Amino acid sequence: MEPDTPLSPAIRHAITVSLCGGLALVWLLDVTAYYDPQHRWSSWLPLVAGPLAAATLLFPSHRPSPEWRAGAAALASLALTAGLWAYAPLSSGTWGLLETVALLALLTRTARRVQRPATAVALSAALGAAVIVQPVRGGPAREFLEFSFFLTFAVGGAVGLACYLRLLDARRARAMDAVRHNERLELARDLHDFVAHHVTGIIVHANAALMIQESSPEQVKPLLEGISRAGGETLDSMRRLVRVLREEDHEAARPGELLTELDRLVGAFAGHGTEARLDVGDAVRGVRLAPEVETSVHRVVQEALTNVRRHAPGADVAVRLDLHQQGDRHRLRVEVRNTTPTARATAPAGGRGGFGLVGLRERVEAVEGSLTSGRTADGGWSVSAAFPVLSAVEGSPA
Repeated sequence: MEPDTPLSPAIRHAITVSLCGGLALVWLLDVTAYYDPQHRWSSWLPLVAGPLAAATLLFPSHRPSPEWRAGAAALASLALTAGLWAYAPLSSGTWGLLETVALLALLTRTARRVQRPATAVALSAALGAAVIVQPVRGGPAREFLEFSFFLTFAVGGAVGLACYLRLLDARRARAMDAVRHNERLELARDLHDFVAHHVTGIIVHANAALMIQESSPEQVKPLLEGISRAGGETLDSMRRLVRVLREEDHEAARPGELLTELDRLVGAFAGHGTEARLDVGDAVRGVRLAPEVETSVHRVVQEALTNVRRHAPGADVAVRLDLHQQGDRHRLRVEVRNTTPTARATAPAGGRGGFGLVGLRERVEAVEGSLTSGRTADGGWSVSAAFPVLSAVEGSPA
């Protein structure tokens, strides 16, 4: 399975190195074209302006912000063009390719990623103008018009690409919001059933206490303690999920049957011709989980198995539940690990731009858990989640 998460640091590093290498090659072209053995001062301008423009593109820090860097690059280029235009006889041939490439890349990034539309439009217009008027720095007016004409198309292409990517980013953001919203609705449906389950128990305990308060007063205290505990767990569930709503078309959940449901789920997966096993640690059988945690564990395993079937055909799967220590508390650890697929999948797990792990992470974090995923050493994939544990039966290590 593949994550629907940002690129790994290694891939980002490779992309950065490749980009730097490409810009270096462009700068070497500028050196070849503009190096003047007579040390004419104007011949060095593109060899300096180009690297400076590339630096604003590659500078890794968030300070100054990308908006300030884009604005500074546009103003500096326009100022250089205006200055050289005043000395046209001296500046013939001082238009560097690296500066143009860097400004076009800045234009694309700015139009795509600057959040405020007005700022994005203003900066994009300034960068586009800086690129289009660069040929005015030297050469005859005819050459200026010809090169500016072609650069106008380049600017239009950069803006078009940026707008397309910005649209894709917006669609992805809306899709992620929809996934989170649907997951919250799912949690709200579960909340309704769990609250009903707990309140029913509270009513039964309260009625029993009323009936035996005179005949067996010594048994009233344990019943009241049970009512208090059930009420606290109900409020705990509502505190985690208080801001979600419930839809009516939902099949009732069945608290307390987690291991049975997981065994059925894994067994159904193994029935499709692949090997799948469920390993449950002895300590896990003695712990108590909040009802919404039980359904979240079930959802993690279900989603992970679905992704394996879709995107890692023929892979064997191992589902493991155990307890581990985290500080002074125990956590339930759920791991779904698959081997390398025997057949190549047609698309990454979750689909290209899929949001399966986004929804899972939303659900797991809503119940105060955590979710991680990543590739294993043998080429497979692993999804691991940790959940809070309420308590354990007497004698359990938890």
